[in-house]
Amino acid sequence: MPEKKTVSRARADKRAGKAPTTQAGEFVKEAIDHVRSGKHGVKSAKQAVAIGLSKARRSGVDLKAPKKGAVSESTRKKAEKDREAGQHTSTARKSASTETKAKRSRTTRSVLEREGGQGASGGALSKQAKSAAAKRPAASRSAAAKQASHTMSASTRSNAAKKAAATKGAQGRSAAAKKAAHTRAARAHH
Repeated sequence: MPEKKTVSRARADKRAGKAPTTQAGEFVKEAIDHVRSGKHGVKSAKQAVAIGLSKARRSGVDLKAPKKGAVSESTRKKAEKDREAGQHTSTARKSASTETKAKRSRTTRSVLEREGGQGASGGALSKQAKSAAAKRPAASRSAAAKQASHTMSASTRSNAAKKAAATKGAQGRSAAAKKAAHTRAARAHH
C-alpha cells in the first residue's frame, strides 16, 4: 500500500502534465526508501523498480505494460493486471477473499524481509540506470540529457560544476583545463 504523500505527489505530477513514467517515479522512490530504511529488502535494483511500478499502476497511474518481447510474458500479464486494477476496469472474475489477500500479503512481506538492502545501494541503482539507458537509442539519451540541462537553473549548473571540480582534484582540473584549451584551439582552426 503506497503512502498518502507518494500518491499526492504523483497526482500533482499528473496535474502538472508530466508523463506517466514521471508519476510512477514517485512510487519507485518510495520503494527504494523502504528498502533503505529497512522495512524490507530486495534481490536487486530491478526488483525495487518493479515493486514501485506495480504500486504506481495499482494506484491509477496510466503506465502501459511493457511491449511483447521486452520482458517475460508473465511479467507483461502482471503489469496489465496491475493497470486494470488501478483503472478500476474489473472483469467479471471473482476477487480473492480478504483472508487470502492477507495471507498473500504476509507471505510476500516475509520473503522480502529476508532479502538484503544491497539492491537499493547507490552502486546497484547506478548499474541498473546505466543498463536501462544502454537499451535506449542514442538520440533518446541525448534528448533526455538536453532536457535535463534546460530545466536546470543556472545556480544548479554552477553548483554541479563546483562539485565536479572539487571531486576532480588538482591534477584532474589541470588535465581538464588543458583538454579544454586544446579543444578550443582545434575548433578555432575549422
